[in-house]
Amino acid sequence: MKELLQRFVDLEKALSEERGGVSLFALFLREDAVDKWDLVLAAPWINGDRKGALSYVTKKLQETFTPDEMSLISRIVLIDLENPAVEAVNQAVAIRHGQAEVRDSNFFGLQIKHAYIIHSERRKLNERIVA
Repeated sequence: MKELLQRFVDLEKALSEERGGVSLFALFLREDAVDKWDLVLAAPWINGDRKGALSYVTKKLQETFTPDEMSLISRIVLIDLENPAVEAVNQAVAIRHGQAEVRDSNFFGLQIKHAYIIHSERRKLNERIVA
């Protein structure tokens, strides 16, 4: 998993460089999920074009990971920056382009068995920061 996580860090860096900064980039293993991770992402550039952002992130994932590795991802969850839970995560875990491991927590009203927070930093809706 260590090499796989580093590739997620590299993916987050690439997204930040190409589109602007992100506020949250994390992998969540929900309590009710069977070894399938949710990729959770909040960024200013998502809100203007959610469909385009989802297509872009999906394409970048497919370019970065093999089909077997992609099967570990249950879904891509795009979160609005205005969601108070994003701010709560940003306050609880502050990390830039790294790996913070969290276990047995509640995020976004879901019980999370295991999480890797790769990037968690407060961003404004109209802010574009290249990391």
